Amino acid sequence: MWIKKVAIDLGTTNILVHVPKRGIVINEPSVVAISRDDKKVLAVGNEAKEMIGRTPDSIIAERPLKDGVIANYHTTEAMLRYFINKALGGVRLFRPEVMVAVPAGISSTERRAVIDATMAAGARAAYIIKEPIVAAIGADIPIGSASGHMIIDVGGGTAEMAVISLGGIVSWGSVRIGGNRFDASIQEYVRRKYGLAIGERSAEEIKIKAGSAVYMDKPLSMEVKGRDMVSGLPRIITVTSDDVVDALQHDLQGLVEALKEVLHKTPPELSADVMDKGIIMSGGSSQLRNLDQLFTQATGVACYVADEPLLCVVKGTGIALENLEAYKRSILATK
Repeated sequence: MWIKKVAIDLGTTNILVHVPKRGIVINEPSVVAISRDDKKVLAVGNEAKEMIGRTPDSIIAERPLKDGVIANYHTTEAMLRYFINKALGGVRLFRPEVMVAVPAGISSTERRAVIDATMAAGARAAYIIKEPIVAAIGADIPIGSASGHMIIDVGGGTAEMAVISLGGIVSWGSVRIGGNRFDASIQEYVRRKYGLAIGERSAEEIKIKAGSAVYMDKPLSMEVKGRDMVSGLPRIITVTSDDVVDALQHDLQGLVEALKEVLHKTPPELSADVMDKGIIMSGGSSQLRNLDQLFTQATGVACYVADEPLLCVVKGTGIALENLEAYKRSILATK
């Protein structure tokens, strides 16, 4: 009764924390600012993200997760401890049980790192569950039924695609293409085409305000400020949604290829189910304009974005944590 439970979507771009009966209590960027000299954590989440690209030499603002897995163990541990404490608050008599959603393509070493970091951050027990499963639960897909359901979770670091039946993953694919890669491609394209250097945050703004996965009849446009590569002086240019389509061509092609491969590996009976029901998309980066349209054109299967796509994984993780017995077949490893 006294044991607290915490569900965490350990995303490359955002960390979301769900506490049973209270819902989603934290949705902040997975960024940590550290002092270069004594390695002390100075800020986490929103406060740390504000510092990206603006820090003096003595401070590093970094994302400790890369492509959905831990790139910096100690920083991840500090970040997890901060968010667990912030979610539960006050003085606690008991350490919480924590469930973390991880990419389906994670290796056993990477999985171990997540469990160890979660335990070191103050968990009494750590459970690991695959993202496609919890994304499907959070998108209200009845994963326990004997019929095939397909989910695509496009996050900041990875895109996970899976066909799920009877509570388990039948065929899946995972590519390290996501929102961060989109941002980097936009930065590179603007530098190449317009000779303008822009920051990570400006690239993200372009993706959100003028981004599209296919060419639009009425292209969107926005003004972008940056540094001229030749003169070194500030300059303003106008970027259109057609520019974004060109910039993301290679990344989107990678997503389409991965999707086709998963469909290719799917047993015929389940393929028929997927054709009937369509493909559900979740994850923050699935909100890129017309991405569903691109997948529909490429595969001939109807594609829909789930309600609140960014929250699907954390909501599903919360449901799985509250109903451990029902989902124990889906849980990977515990400690």
